[in-house]
Amino acid sequence: MISSMISSRPWKRYNVERRDKEELSSMPSTKLYDSRFDDIRPYTDDEFREAMKRLVESDAFALLCSYVYPGKELSELRKGILSFNTIRDFQTSVMAEVNRQVIARSTTSFDFLNLEKLSPSKKYLFVSNHRDIMLDASLMQYALNEHNFETAQITFGANLMSSQLLIDIGRSNKMFRVERGGKQRDFYMSSRHLSDYIRYIITEYGESVWIAQRNGRTKDGIDETDQGIIKMFGLSKTDDKIRSLSELNIMPVCVSYEWEPCDVLKALELYETRMSGKYVKKPGEDTNSILTGIIQQKGRVVFSLGDQITEEDLLQFDNLTRSEFNKHVAGLLDERIMSQYTFFPNNYIAHDILYGQEHYRDKYTQDEYNLFLKKMERLNEFDIQNPDLLKEIYLGIYANPLNNKNKKICQR
Repeated sequence: MISSMISSRPWKRYNVERRDKEELSSMPSTKLYDSRFDDIRPYTDDEFREAMKRLVESDAFALLCSYVYPGKELSELRKGILSFNTIRDFQTSVMAEVNRQVIARSTTSFDFLNLEKLSPSKKYLFVSNHRDIMLDASLMQYALNEHNFETAQITFGANLMSSQLLIDIGRSNKMFRVERGGKQRDFYMSSRHLSDYIRYIITEYGESVWIAQRNGRTKDGIDETDQGIIKMFGLSKTDDKIRSLSELNIMPVCVSYEWEPCDVLKALELYETRMSGKYVKKPGEDTNSILTGIIQQKGRVVFSLGDQITEEDLLQFDNLTRSEFNKHVAGLLDERIMSQYTFFPNNYIAHDILYGQEHYRDKYTQDEYNLFLKKMERLNEFDIQNPDLLKEIYLGIYANPLNNKNKKICQR
């Protein structure tokens, strides 16, 4: 079995005491889904086993194994993969090791704070800021699994389902399909379908759900909840806007990376948008961003849970119109996500450079300042029309979280 091949690798830093072992293995891995959601749901265990057969025969299998299980025999790995019967087997063995490798190879520390806020008996709607296509949700799944919580189902943009391999890995990791864009009526119907599914999974199927606070990653460092996301949550229960959200147990999640995943790629995309007014995604760009995010050095990484959005919290907005209600709930989520943000020396350095000041000089050392400048030299490799604008955008990626937090403080 693959699980027997995995070496025990402690996290470099983890500040939550491990919970007592729960007998998750005695629970069914996947129950029967309502057939209304067959077009978007993750795989069942039967479908998962077929996906594993495709995975071990794929051209990418050897490359994937070289990263996750360096030095192991492919024949033994194929045998181990095909021995898995459930999605839980896959997550607790293969995906756990994938995340261990990411943490060991590309971070200097990994913290997950405030896990004690979770009750093992409750199911949550985790609403998170979004900085990396795969790692935000994947690392959270890992932390939940390591502390004996059932992993959540997670959103998976239809645009990322560009190959059978990505579909198989995603749907075998409890990802469900989210449609984006389209004509107004089509968008409404897909949003309603998504809302129905999220409510069904949390209140009937009995699993938690992870979703980003907005469509797509934050590229400019400004984490803000799209009030359209709040509107979508309520489409499946329109008769009572308070209960509609309170029964979802909305739990804010904040992820902070010392070195932003794909920072240069994000800066180039924003630069092109500023220069031409639009950005045209290139073939294979999403896959490149996924791989870059995994491999790139990220330094310290911190996940932190905020306070759950309760019925009492929501009642303060009860007299507002639906639109204003959604706006204020989005603002409350922003406050609770930003309250958990971890600021690193890079944020203070970028802010001081961007605004030509030394306001935060006591927050970083000269060595940290010099390292940031050295990292920024990567921008000189690109032959572009306005290199100063590219540097300004890059600095903004790191400085804007500070601006965002100060803005939220001023709005209180």
